[in-house]
Amino acid sequence: MNTKPLGLRGYLLVWLSLLALVAITAASAHLQFGAWNLIVSLLVSTAKTALVMLFCMNLRRERGTTALFATTGFFWLALLIGMTLGDAVTR
Repeated sequence: MNTKPLGLRGYLLVWLSLLALVAITAASAHLQFGAWNLIVSLLVSTAKTALVMLFCMNLRRERGTTALFATTGFFWLALLIGMTLGDAVTR
């Protein structure tokens, strides 16, 4: 897929999004959501991971083996998070 490079404006938006997600992470550490604290933190970290993978690692422009291995790693992370949540919920 031949897409244009992101450019300064795009990288600035990604950076601001990452800063907003870091602020949400810091705020969620001080707020009491009960059992939802873990879920909120994991969702925010997944969003940050997706932003870094797609834009900073330029995986949105990759094809073939590189994209396959990156996607496999992302789904492996999702599987591990799901198993961790399942273990935490059943205790």
